[in-house]
Amino acid sequence: MSEREGRPSWDQYFMEIAHLVAKRSTCLRRQVGAVLIRNRHILSTGYNGAPSGLEHCLDIGCLRQELGIPSGQQQEICRGIHAEQNAIIQAALHGVSTEGATLYCTTQPCSQCAKMLINAGVKQIIYEGDYPDELARQLLEEAQLTVRRWGCIDSKADRG
Repeated sequence: MSEREGRPSWDQYFMEIAHLVAKRSTCLRRQVGAVLIRNRHILSTGYNGAPSGLEHCLDIGCLRQELGIPSGQQQEICRGIHAEQNAIIQAALHGVSTEGATLYCTTQPCSQCAKMLINAGVKQIIYEGDYPDELARQLLEEAQLTVRRWGCIDSKADRG
C-alpha cells in the first residue's frame, strides 16, 4: 500500500478527531465527541460532561443511572452537557461563528441538540452511532440539514 492509499479521507479524519475528543467525556453512560468544521478547518470541539468547575459524574455518580432513566428520555435530569452543546458553547465563548458549519459527532444528536444546531447555522451533520430520538430526525429534516450516518454510502437513507 502506498502512502497515498493510507491517507484518511476528510470525513474519516474529522470523525477520528471526534472519537479522540470523546475520550475526554466524564459521562458514565455514553462518551460522545463532537467537532464543528468549516472549510476543512476545526472551529471547536466538545464532549459530554458536567459544566466547567462542577463535579463530574465520574466522581459523584450518575443520577439518571440511579433513577433507572432510559437513554433518550428525561434528558433534563442530568448534570452533563451534551458534546454538541459544548462545541457550540466553545465556539461562542471564543467568538467563532458556526454559520455554515458541519458537525462530526460520534452519536446522532438528540432533539435539544438538533434545535441548537439548527439555530447555530450548522448545515450538515455527520454522525456515527444511533440515538433513540425520532423528534431530532424530524426537526433536522424539516430544517433541511444534510444528515448522514458515517459509513453509509446513500446519505438520503439516513437523512432526517
